Amino acid sequence: MTPDKPSIRLLYIDDDRGLSRLVQKELGRHGFEVTLAADGDAGVAALDADNYDVCALDHYMPGRDGLDVLPELLHRPAPPPVVYVTGAQEGRIAVAALRAGAADYVIKDVSEDFTALLRSALEAALLRRRLERENEEAQELVRLARDRAEAMLREVNHRVGNSLQLVSTFMSLQLRHLADEGARNALREAQARIEAVAHVHRRLYTSGDMETVDMQAYLEGLVDELSKSLGPDDCSPVIILEASAMRVTIDQAVSLGVVVTELVTNAVKYAYAPGQTGEIRVILEPDSAGRAILTVEDDGPGLGDGKPKGTGLGGKIITAMASGLRSSVEIDGAHKGVRARLAFEL
Repeated sequence: MTPDKPSIRLLYIDDDRGLSRLVQKELGRHGFEVTLAADGDAGVAALDADNYDVCALDHYMPGRDGLDVLPELLHRPAPPPVVYVTGAQEGRIAVAALRAGAADYVIKDVSEDFTALLRSALEAALLRRRLERENEEAQELVRLARDRAEAMLREVNHRVGNSLQLVSTFMSLQLRHLADEGARNALREAQARIEAVAHVHRRLYTSGDMETVDMQAYLEGLVDELSKSLGPDDCSPVIILEASAMRVTIDQAVSLGVVVTELVTNAVKYAYAPGQTGEIRVILEPDSAGRAILTVEDDGPGLGDGKPKGTGLGGKIITAMASGLRSSVEIDGAHKGVRARLAFEL
C-alpha cells in the first residue's frame, strides 16, 4: 500500500481456517488488512476491542450461526458494514441476512472467484457506506445553512417589526400635539396601516414558519389592535372576527391585513352614527373552488348615494392591495349595510 492510501481493515469471521487463510492472503494483496475470528463470539469480541472498516460473516459456525451474530455486530454506534457469506443453495438465508441489515452477501466456495467476489462486495459496501456518510454530512450542512437563514430571517422580521413599532410610537407622540381633528384622524389611520404591516412581522419572528402566516392568529391580533385604537369607547362598534384556519404567503398576509384595516376603519367612521352601537364583522373562510373569501360587513345604512366618503385614499389603498392579490373588492348591494367581499387564491 502507498502511504497516502491506508489499508482497509477487514474482520473476517469464519470457522473454516483454510478458507480464512486464503482470504487473508488474497485480500492482503489488494490493500486489505485482514483480522481473522474463528466464530461469532470471537468476532464480537474483536469488534468490541478494535475498529474495523468492514466485516465479512460466515453463516455456519460452531455455537451460533451468522444470523444470531449479525444483530450483535450491527447493534453498536456506527457499526461497519457486514457482508454475509453463505452457501450456493441458501438463497433464503441470504435474503434473511439482508433483511437483518447485512450490506451484501457472497456465495461461499474454495475457488479464486470467491475471493474476487468477496473483495468486490466488500469494496461496494464500503463505497455505499462512504456515500451514505457524505450524503448525511451534506444534509447536515443544508440543515445548518437553513437554520442560519431562518435565524437571520427571524432577526430581520424582528428588527422590521420593532422599527415599524417605533414609527407607530412616534405617530402616537405626534397625535398628542395636534389640535386639528382632521389631522389627528388622518394620522390615526396611517398608524393603523403601519400596525397592520408590523403585525405580520411580529407573527413571523414568533413563529417557526418563515414562509407563511397563520391568518386566524394574525387576524385575531389585528382585530384586537383595531378595537383598541379605533373603537376604545363603550359606544363604539364591536368588531367581531370569524376566521377559519388557513395559511397564506407573507405578501398575501400584508395585503389582507391592510385591506381589513381600511374596511374596518371605514366602517367605524361611517357605519353608525356617533354614540350608536353595532357590529362590524370580519369573516375569512374557504370556498368550494379552493379560494378564500374575506368579508367585512356592518349593519349600518349602507353607502347611501353610492359616493365614497372621505378623501378616497382608503379606496385607492384597498384597490392596490387587492390588485396584489389578483382580485378586487366587491360590494354586495343586497346587504342592508355595507358588505365588502374579496376572493383570492390560496
